[in-house]
Amino acid sequence: MKLQLNREFARRHLGVALLMAGLCGWFLYDGAIVYPQKDEAYFEQLHTQKQRAIDRQFQFAGLTGLAAIIIALGVLRNKRRTLEWDDKQMCGTLTDGKPLAFDEVEGVDARRWKSKGILVVYAKDGRHFILDTWHHVGAKELAEKIMDDIRARTAAATPSSDAPASADA
Repeated sequence: MKLQLNREFARRHLGVALLMAGLCGWFLYDGAIVYPQKDEAYFEQLHTQKQRAIDRQFQFAGLTGLAAIIIALGVLRNKRRTLEWDDKQMCGTLTDGKPLAFDEVEGVDARRWKSKGILVVYAKDGRHFILDTWHHVGAKELAEKIMDDIRARTAAATPSSDAPASADA
């Protein structure tokens, strides 16, 4: 199996990026074409100077353009994050391109799992990565497999209370 970018996540974020890009274009249009054609009386009604109003349009264009770029790059970054797994190991950009066997997973931080679908996975060799069900389809299944594997190893390492008492006692 493998993680795939959640289309709903991508659609919503790219929609916001497109909105920000549209606002950027609108502010650029106002600052470069509309405001320079207005007379001083218009700006006196707004209680501002003409050049200051024009500059403000370019500042807003810069902010909204930057927001559009950051949001779009965030979607692209999540699209490039990969992880494939089978019964024994997982491998992809989230594991730094090196295979990570399930028995090499040292632990998880599941504090945000139930409320947000976010699981931080820690490997014995110091690597860690975040599984987020909002960003990737398949993250839930992988997270459950990792947590089931950890529970099974913990149960196998814990002595059962039904075991007979030691003869040394």
